[in-house]
Amino acid sequence: MSSTLDVVNPYSLEVIGSAETSEWNQVDGMLATAHRLFRQRDSWLPAYQRIEILKKTARLMEARFEELAFQIANEGGKPLVDARVEVMRAIDGVELCVHEVGQMTGREIPMDLTEAGSGRLAFTQREPIGVVVAASAFNHPLNLIVHQVAPAVATGCPVIIKPAPDTPLSCLDFVGMLHEAGLPPDWCRAVVCNNEVAEQMITDPRVGFFSFIGSARVGWMLRSKLTPGARCALEHGGAAPVIVGEDADIDEMIPLLAKGGLYHSGQVCVSVQRVFAAPSKAQEIAQKLAAAAKLLKVGDATDATTDCGPLIRPGEVDRVEEWVSEAIDGGAELLAGGKRLSSTTYAPTVLLNPPANVRVSQLEIFGPVICVYSIDSIAEAIETANSLPFAFQAAVFTQSLETAFQAIQRLDATAVMVNDHTAFRVDWMPFAGRRQSGYNTGGIGYTMHDMTQDKMAVIRL
Repeated sequence: MSSTLDVVNPYSLEVIGSAETSEWNQVDGMLATAHRLFRQRDSWLPAYQRIEILKKTARLMEARFEELAFQIANEGGKPLVDARVEVMRAIDGVELCVHEVGQMTGREIPMDLTEAGSGRLAFTQREPIGVVVAASAFNHPLNLIVHQVAPAVATGCPVIIKPAPDTPLSCLDFVGMLHEAGLPPDWCRAVVCNNEVAEQMITDPRVGFFSFIGSARVGWMLRSKLTPGARCALEHGGAAPVIVGEDADIDEMIPLLAKGGLYHSGQVCVSVQRVFAAPSKAQEIAQKLAAAAKLLKVGDATDATTDCGPLIRPGEVDRVEEWVSEAIDGGAELLAGGKRLSSTTYAPTVLLNPPANVRVSQLEIFGPVICVYSIDSIAEAIETANSLPFAFQAAVFTQSLETAFQAIQRLDATAVMVNDHTAFRVDWMPFAGRRQSGYNTGGIGYTMHDMTQDKMAVIRL
C-alpha cells in the first residue's frame, strides 16, 4: 500500500509538500514495463522525437523558471540566488543533451589490414544500453536529476529515477514536464521509496545501467550487489585541496575560496575544504577568509538576501558542530564561526591549522567549514593533499607556470583548477572522482556515452 512522505523546508522544518511513496510491487511493475519497452525495438523512440521532447521540456522549464528556483530553495535550502543559477544550468543541460544526440555516432573499422579481413566493410553504431535506474542527492535537486534522467531520454533508454527523500519535489516536477512535453510516461518514472525497495530495484537483473550520486559507503555497497553485466557510474565526495603558491594574489583569491567553500553552506562534493599555504601566508589567508565568512548572511534560503542557507537536516548541524569542536580541542585556531546559529543552521567557519588526525582534516565536511594549513613547501602540500583516500577536483593559486604545472602533474585529482576554486564546473566537461570518490565519468556527453553501447556490423562484400 502506498503512503506519503512529507517534505519540509530545512530551515523552518515546516511541511511544504508531500510525495507519494511506492512499494516493491509497484516498482516491480515499472521495471517490467521499462524492460519490455527496451526489449521491443519497434517501440524505441526515434532520435527526432527524443530531440523534440527535450526541446519542449527546456521551454517548459524556462516558463516556470522562478517557480523551479523557489522550489530548490524551499525544499533543498540552497539560497535563492544560487537556486536560479541551478535552474539555468538545468535548462542548459537539457539543451546540451539535444546537441549530444547528434554526436552519438559510430565509426568505420578498417578490415583489409590483413588478408583475413579483406573483402569486408565494417562499421559501428551506438545503441541504448537498457533500463537506467538512478538514485540522486539532495544538494542540487533539479540539476542532478537532469544529469541522470535527460541523458537517458536522449539516448533512448527507459529510466526510473529515485530522488533524495529530502528533495523529491523538483524531481517530480521535472519528470512531469518530460511527460507534458510528449515523453510517454512509461519511458520515465520517478520513484519515492524506502532504502530496502531502492536496493531491490537497483540490484534487479533487468537494470542495464545504474547512476548514483551520494555517499561513498552506500554507492560502493550497491555497486558490489549489481547484477552481472550492469554498468554503473558513482559520484561521491572528496575533501578538496587548494595549493597556494608564494606568489599568489591573495586578495583576488579570497572571494573565490570563500565562494567555493561556503556556497550552499559547503554542501557540495567538490567544496573547498583544505587550503595549504606557506607559514608566512597561511595566517593572512585564514584571517581574510574569516572576514569574508563573517559578512555572509545565514538564514532562510527562500529569502533573496540570504547567502548561506540551512544544512539539510538538524543532525548535520550536530555533526558539523562535533567535528569543529574536536578540531578546536585538538589545537585548531578558530577565526570565524565555530557555532550553531539555530537547530538548522551553522555559522560559516574558518579554522587555522587543525591537527592532521581530526575529522575535518581526514573526511569530507559537507558543511560551511574551510581549513587553512601552514605547509613548508609545494611538494609537501601536494603530498598532504594526496594523502587521503578521496580524490576529486583540486586547485592551485600561483603566477608561476612552473608551480601550476607541478600541481597539475602531481595532484591526484580528475581536474586541477589554476587560479580558480575547486567547485568550478560546467556541465559539458568530464566530472568524476578517483579512488573512493567515484567510478566512471559524469558530464552530459560522457554520461550519454556510458548509457549507450557499440554494435558492429561486418559486411562481406
